[in-house]
Amino acid sequence: MDWNRLNQYFLRLPELNFSLDVSRVPFSDEFLSEHESQIQKAFDDMEALEAGAIANPDENRQVGHYWLRNAELAPDAETAESIRETLKAIHEFSHKVHDGSISGQGGKFENLLVIGIGGSALGPQFVAAALGNPTGDALVPHFFDNTDPAGMDLTLSTLAGKLDRTLAVVISKSGGTPETRNGMLEAEHAWKNAGLDFAKHAVAVTGEGSKLDKHAESAGWLARFPMWDWVGGRTSETGPVGLLPAALQGIDIDGILSGAAAMDEATRVRETLRNPAALLALMWLHETGGKGEKDMVVLPYKDRLSLFSKYLQQLVMESLGKEKDLEGNVVHQGIAVYGNKGSTDQHAYVQQLRDGVPNFFAVFIQVLQARAGSDSIEVDEKVTSGDFLHGFYLGTREALSDNGRASISMTIDDVTPSYVGMLIALFERAVGFYASLVGINAYHQPGVEAGKKAAASVLDVQRKVADRLADQTGTWKSVADLADELGLAGKEEWIYKILEQLSVNRPDIEQDSAPSSPAESSFRHS
Repeated sequence: MDWNRLNQYFLRLPELNFSLDVSRVPFSDEFLSEHESQIQKAFDDMEALEAGAIANPDENRQVGHYWLRNAELAPDAETAESIRETLKAIHEFSHKVHDGSISGQGGKFENLLVIGIGGSALGPQFVAAALGNPTGDALVPHFFDNTDPAGMDLTLSTLAGKLDRTLAVVISKSGGTPETRNGMLEAEHAWKNAGLDFAKHAVAVTGEGSKLDKHAESAGWLARFPMWDWVGGRTSETGPVGLLPAALQGIDIDGILSGAAAMDEATRVRETLRNPAALLALMWLHETGGKGEKDMVVLPYKDRLSLFSKYLQQLVMESLGKEKDLEGNVVHQGIAVYGNKGSTDQHAYVQQLRDGVPNFFAVFIQVLQARAGSDSIEVDEKVTSGDFLHGFYLGTREALSDNGRASISMTIDDVTPSYVGMLIALFERAVGFYASLVGINAYHQPGVEAGKKAAASVLDVQRKVADRLADQTGTWKSVADLADELGLAGKEEWIYKILEQLSVNRPDIEQDSAPSSPAESSFRHS
């Protein structure tokens, strides 16, 4: 790559000790000027968003995650005060847990079980892994992030004999999200089986007046913290969803907020070449053609950031994966995101990235500090393990460039609360800018709601099928029989898959032995 191009398209923010290099994206010198009017409109859109405009017309909601790290930006005094009071309450509650003023039935809390799904789990998991204390967290975090019984059993097995000193944080805006509700019910059952009162170990993060809020209040849970309707799950990490688990773990949440606020300031600058989020969004536009033509591969060269790509999958894909644009035209937008960490990826899929299908662009995250607190040994003459990691980063980036693969690099000094806050805020803003550039709504998720409705329909069919078999105990029924008797023509595949699963998990449902096809399968209630 060209040294002059690097100097032209290398953005250094000395006040943040952060840099962004887009020189290895092969855009022309005219590309930025050709899209300047579009990015200026994106700035306008973002200013309106932060000022309190309705950004989610489907639900008539504002989108105010930026207010979480600067309450002064909130559109009214009531909202600003709610943000400040909630942050104060998080600090006070966490302090009381840490000093033992609030404790479990077995004594001072030592473990934390976070129960959530999507943004209510991915953000807390990423931050827990990135910023956990290597010498011991104030509370050791564990997660229920799915409705998989075996997964919950595995987590509970690590807490065996410790539930009396475990604090559970249940996170759900509505309280009706099935995965989170199921996790809560499984947790309540586990605490009861251990002879414990779950309410004396439970905290809710939820919407005011929600099902979960009412349940927590009536059961006498330890505390309740708000989830405001103007904060979406995937942008909730700098609110109670992310801050409460982090504070309980012992992480400096003020550092996260200050880093996010500092990046917010940097990404409000209306000079494109000085705005890292604007540059990031424009690079996405260039590489994807504004139509999702390429995937984004996120490659952080630090173990502590290994969950960042997973976190970004939701932030980017749920925000940008949309069927229709703002005018109602079918556009099928989106950017697929995947990644792991360097240099692990060097021995996984970098081979395909360099020599295979050129359907991606890479985003490298370089962390300058190799190790804190001690000198590194030389693993080769005058070379440390950290030097090798840095060499692999530069070498991989060079290998991709040599074969015409575009990459973006960002550099931070270390993985600290401030830098984690910066990274979260940077990608949140870039997503908003990109959505404006391609004319979609980044802040609704109709596809997610469609999936929830379909799942509810499946469970309704399951109840009908199981009841029908129970009404005729001992009688073998084919899928076609059941579909015909229940008026479920067209749902034969659902019926088969439902009964296939029930026959393994319920002793009262049997499948005939060795059927050659789904159509020849029979089931009965015994």
